[in-house]
Amino acid sequence: MSAELALQKAIRDRLISQPVVTDNVPVGHILDRNERPNPRPSIVIGEGQSVDEGESIARTLTRVYMDLHVWVEEPSTETSKRIAGAIRKAVNGPRFQPVDGFHFADCRVRGSRFLRDPDGKTSHAIVTIDALVQEVA
Repeated sequence: MSAELALQKAIRDRLISQPVVTDNVPVGHILDRNERPNPRPSIVIGEGQSVDEGESIARTLTRVYMDLHVWVEEPSTETSKRIAGAIRKAVNGPRFQPVDGFHFADCRVRGSRFLRDPDGKTSHAIVTIDALVQEVA
């Protein structure tokens, strides 16, 4: 397993277990797939990037960035902002539990962007999560 996949699992586990999120998005709509149209509302675990933190010769620390895409059918951005806020609250809660030999030393919402789709009826948010992931023996 990789640090990126471990974080992806930890994020999904956290989102589907938090009523602050599932009150806004059904568990079955928190997805890891690339398909359009996605159900509305939905949270799609999207793109990511990882960078070696270079903190030690052991190379066990990786900074992982992961984008979550929020899709809502509405012309405004109100609901997508509400869902992004719920994601922030869930991620900023207790430290993530270790996953398959990876420990999450730090995890936070780095930023959010809110967009209107050109179709005039869809709102889209991109929530970027930033995590320091350590591989442990």
